Amino acid sequence: MHTPTYKSHISSVFNAELEDVRQRVLAMGGLVEQQIVDATRALTEVDAELAAEVIANDEKVNTLEVSIDDECSRILARRQPTASDLRLVYAVIKTITDLERMGDEAEKVARMAADLSEQERGIAPLVEVGHLSRHVSQMVRDALDAFARMDAESALACAHEDVNIDREYEALMRQCITFMMEDPRTIRRVLDVIWAVRALERIGDHARNICEYVIYFVKGKDVRHISLEAMKKEVQEDDE
Repeated sequence: MHTPTYKSHISSVFNAELEDVRQRVLAMGGLVEQQIVDATRALTEVDAELAAEVIANDEKVNTLEVSIDDECSRILARRQPTASDLRLVYAVIKTITDLERMGDEAEKVARMAADLSEQERGIAPLVEVGHLSRHVSQMVRDALDAFARMDAESALACAHEDVNIDREYEALMRQCITFMMEDPRTIRRVLDVIWAVRALERIGDHARNICEYVIYFVKGKDVRHISLEAMKKEVQEDDE
C-alpha cells in the first residue's frame, strides 16, 4: 500500500486540510457510485420513483464538486503547494470534475428509465445493461480505491478494465440494433436503452481518467492520451 506523501508535513494543519479534502472526494465518489447503481436499477426494473430520486440527488453531487473545488482554491492560495502537494491538489480538482460528469451520466440513465416507465412494456436487453452497470460500478470503486491509497499499480490495472467495458458496450449496441431491425415497434424503447448504455460507457471513461490522475500524482508523469502499454511502461519505471 502506498502512503500519501502529505502525511509527513511539519504543519499538522496542512496535513489535516489535505486529508479532509481527500476524504471529501471519497465521499463524493461513494455518492456517485450509489447514483450509478440506483439509476441502473431504475432502468432495469422500470422504476419511475427511483429514477426521480436519482435525478433529484444529482444536485448533491454538484454541490460537493463546488465545495471541494472551493477548498482546493483556498489551499492553493494559503499554502502555495509545490511538487507532490501541488500534484495532489491538481489530481483532486480533476477527479471531482470527472466524478461530477459521472453523476450527470447516471442522471441520464435515470431519465431514460423515467421515459421507459411511460411506455408500454416490451422487450429490450435490460439484463445485459445490468451486467454492464455492475462492471462499470466495480471500475469506479477500484478507481476510487486506487485514489484513496494513491496506488499507481492498482490504478493501471483499473484503467485496463476500460477495454473490457468498451467490448461489452459494443456487444450491447449490436444487440440493440438487432432488436430494432427484427421488430420496428421496439425502436423507441431500445433507443432509450442505447442512450443509457452510452452513458454507462462514458462513466467507464471517466473512471479511467481518475486512474490517470493517480498515476500522475505518484509518478509525476502525465499519462493522458497515451496507450495502455505506454502507460504501463511509465508506471513500471523506477522513480528518478
